[in-house]
Amino acid sequence: MTNVFETQWDAPQVEVMEALQAWAVASAELNQQMSSWLDLPTTDANALGQVLWADSSGDPLSPARLGQRIGMTSGSVTVLVDRLEAAGLLARSREHSDRRRVTLRPTPVARERAGAFLEESSAEIAAALQGSSAAELVTSTAFLRKMVAAASDATTRLRAGRS
Repeated sequence: MTNVFETQWDAPQVEVMEALQAWAVASAELNQQMSSWLDLPTTDANALGQVLWADSSGDPLSPARLGQRIGMTSGSVTVLVDRLEAAGLLARSREHSDRRRVTLRPTPVARERAGAFLEESSAEIAAALQGSSAAELVTSTAFLRKMVAAASDATTRLRAGRS
């Protein structure tokens, strides 16, 4: 069977797309493992992971930004955030001068449970990153940012076409 991409792309480009797909699958499988570890539905574990990551990078999420990251409507995000808050894993706060604006923060319990998972799961990924040269990481980061921008642009264009 002919690879659908081979009609438009050369072999190295196909290899890159296959590698990106393999990473997406491997990442989803890790998220499923985290879901099991935390005893949460996969969507909830993904959302909690997004909140933890954003918080640790100093750019905490609002419910709207969380919804954009995980592809959920505002109503669905509200229900999900309510569940995570009831489970003691997430807290809403009003940290801005605009008191209507809500920030999502992981609780200490969420940090502890996610930290325990990362201790068990991140050794191989850390080794791969640490075994890469600074030049490889810079090049990879630039390439991945281009791919994210291209995918985002395509999504925007496709959504606009449906309106």
